[in-house]
Amino acid sequence: MAKFSVSERFACTVLGQHRSAQRKKPRGRPDEEALTADIIRLASRYGRYGYRRITAMLRSEGWIPRGILGSAAPVR
Repeated sequence: MAKFSVSERFACTVLGQHRSAQRKKPRGRPDEEALTADIIRLASRYGRYGYRRITAMLRSEGWIPRGILGSAAPVR
């Protein structure tokens, strides 16, 4: 932005971005690629399974600890 001598606020307004998008680096899991590969593997093998069943399978494989996706109590 110094190259074009415009403010960060103006540049972000023109681009339609929020200013915090320029400051914060996106965080991800260190093993994001391996997790994505396992999701694709399970979805390819069990094509009719939904996200809940795939998530349960990932949990059983040790990927996602209980409670990380939401804190809602199970409905009985």
